[in-house]
Amino acid sequence: MPAAVNESQDLAQRVDAAAAAVREQTNHEPRVGIVLGTGLGGLVEQVSTEAVIPYGQIPDFPEPTVESHSGRLVFGALGGTPVVVMQGRFHKYEGYSLQQATFPIRVLKRLGAETLIVSNVSGGMNPLWRAGELVLIDDHINLLGDNPLVGPNDDSFGPRFPDMSEPYDRGLQQVAISAAMDLGIRLNRGVYVAWTGPALETRAEYRMLRAMGADIVGMSTVPEVIVARHMGMPVLGVSIITDECFPDALRVAVLSEIIENAMGAEPDLTRLITRVVERL
Repeated sequence: MPAAVNESQDLAQRVDAAAAAVREQTNHEPRVGIVLGTGLGGLVEQVSTEAVIPYGQIPDFPEPTVESHSGRLVFGALGGTPVVVMQGRFHKYEGYSLQQATFPIRVLKRLGAETLIVSNVSGGMNPLWRAGELVLIDDHINLLGDNPLVGPNDDSFGPRFPDMSEPYDRGLQQVAISAAMDLGIRLNRGVYVAWTGPALETRAEYRMLRAMGADIVGMSTVPEVIVARHMGMPVLGVSIITDECFPDALRVAVLSEIIENAMGAEPDLTRLITRVVERL
């Protein structure tokens, strides 16, 4: 079961306490925060690591319950840029509140991260795209039935009603598009929809999501992006399509195949993110 968190305590105090615990182990000053999704832990192999801190050593940090999420912060340099990598994230379906799931994003900001890069895996609903391809997230739809900003607002983090007209920074998208062209990586561009899970979607639900304008579907990312934008952090989002979700030709989803497809496309994701970070 997810560990209990005292959400009644002042959020800023809890963020400060978590950041202070990290500072006891490293003085590394990251400029970019990177969140890795299911099966995407390999990016850390490209980081010149200075410190690794398990989530369990950081006050109020949740711990992942999903097998492929390691649960640690990795500090170092990627492409010459100081970064902090979240190797493992949190989901509503694990039993965490969205405030708990996004708490680490606030800590990354407090530690100095100015920009957030989020990665994930997703089911592809756009019939022109195939499993193993990358998608640059241009916009999203929140169908989690909740929002991480519900509750009292702390103006020191951001405004009560943050603007979401540009959740994924257009300037960062142009950097990613240019990097993909230089590297010869196919990079689609589309809309991500967040689904509660953990049950995957039915054929009728895929039809509904596609009709709503979504190209890919997953169970994460959107809460993190909302919190990052609340704090004024520009965000870049990239997804790997791991299974094809076409209602009239729907196959049974197998987790091992999803992870295999994620790992197969991960080298391209790693090259892309590394090149983007080099140019920030």
